[in-house]
Amino acid sequence: MIRSSAFANKSYAILGLARSGMATLDALHASGARVLAWDKRQDLRDAAKDKAIIADPLETDLSDYDAVIVSPGVPLNSHPIREKAADDGVPIIGDIELFAQARRSLPPHRVVGITGTNGKSTTTALLHHIIRSAALPTQMGGNIGLPILSQHPLAAGGIYVLELSSYQIDLTYSLDCDVAMLLNISPDHLDRYDSFDAYAASKVRLLDMMGADHAAIFGSDDEKTRLALQLIRAEGRVQNIVDTSAMVLEGQTDWPSLQGPHNMQNAVAAVAAAEALGLREHQWRPALQSFKGLPHRMERVAESGGVLFVNDSKATNPASTGPALGAWPKVHEPRIHWIVGGLPKSDNLKECEPYFGNIAQAYTIGEAGQLFNELLSPHMPVDPCEMMLTAVQHAAANARPGDVVLLSPACASFDQFKDFEARGECFRCAVNSVIENDHIGDNVQTGADVAAGKGVGGCAQ
Repeated sequence: MIRSSAFANKSYAILGLARSGMATLDALHASGARVLAWDKRQDLRDAAKDKAIIADPLETDLSDYDAVIVSPGVPLNSHPIREKAADDGVPIIGDIELFAQARRSLPPHRVVGITGTNGKSTTTALLHHIIRSAALPTQMGGNIGLPILSQHPLAAGGIYVLELSSYQIDLTYSLDCDVAMLLNISPDHLDRYDSFDAYAASKVRLLDMMGADHAAIFGSDDEKTRLALQLIRAEGRVQNIVDTSAMVLEGQTDWPSLQGPHNMQNAVAAVAAAEALGLREHQWRPALQSFKGLPHRMERVAESGGVLFVNDSKATNPASTGPALGAWPKVHEPRIHWIVGGLPKSDNLKECEPYFGNIAQAYTIGEAGQLFNELLSPHMPVDPCEMMLTAVQHAAANARPGDVVLLSPACASFDQFKDFEARGECFRCAVNSVIENDHIGDNVQTGADVAAGKGVGGCAQ
């Protein structure tokens, strides 16, 4: 874990003892800090009792504490800890801010911070892969992988690659990234912000924290990202600014896990960051081909009977799904069988509309089913399936060699699944069932063929 003299003999209160909270507790305890910790779960409180005072910070005088540390999942716009901390005069921070404060005590290193509404996990993992392929020491953390405080400090010359959500940036105040990347901004998580502008401002704060001699990379040409780029240029504070929105790399057909226009944007951004770190083309180009991708992000689950099955469950909004639909343009006929739906984040699919011509048929699931049926029916055949298993069965039955069965829901998962990972695993189970039963291209499945409420291999229906 990361230990730091910056924490020694200080006092901290931790609210939330899930992965990042427990990693924070371990790091602070090992660094000689005094810690108060709390979680609503008794088992997590029990696990922390040897390293912390167990007490609810909402019922504790925090005036002599150095900070309250909360999980990014704590909604500061509604949770009473915000008012309590303000009354006691103590700042609220997160584990990324603690990492920023610990940097002075670590061996010389660099940090890349990556944020954006869509694509940040793939871009983070890809850049980490490029750096590792170049035989440089690197760790990946933040909103992906292991909590950064739980990882071993890098040797001198190492590079930390951090995926940062808006929630994490909200809790961070001193992270001066050597390379800071803003991929894109589209409406998301608006339940946590007063407006879309407030959400966008949260993303842009990553750039506000960076030093003038460091590199700022901008990815998309959406309105908010363009505005942020204009503001950074107008300020003149950051000298090294890279606009990748119109850049294209040659050779995408050789990168099996980086297909589609959005993955071209991710690859360009990762390459721009790699070059800002001093890597050359002979170091980054082979890594694009060897990159294996991430689960639930344009993941190739299987291919059978000439039909490709792709799990893009991480596409939880239309802006993320749109480019996925552009990854397989029609050849003679549309060839995408699109499984879409869940808990909708908006009442439209505007970002998907440019790619409607690539879709052979849509199969709607979840709470958004009726809405999406109405939106899509004027443009394509729509099969209201409601359940994942039904959708996969129907799509596989209709698909022909060269077609793609694509789960890219454009919605949150919480109507039917605990998270997007569970939704993706359900898709995987359904695909395996269809392949095992050899129902690809049968074109005979109907809703009556599917036993209502029954799943396959743990797939919730």
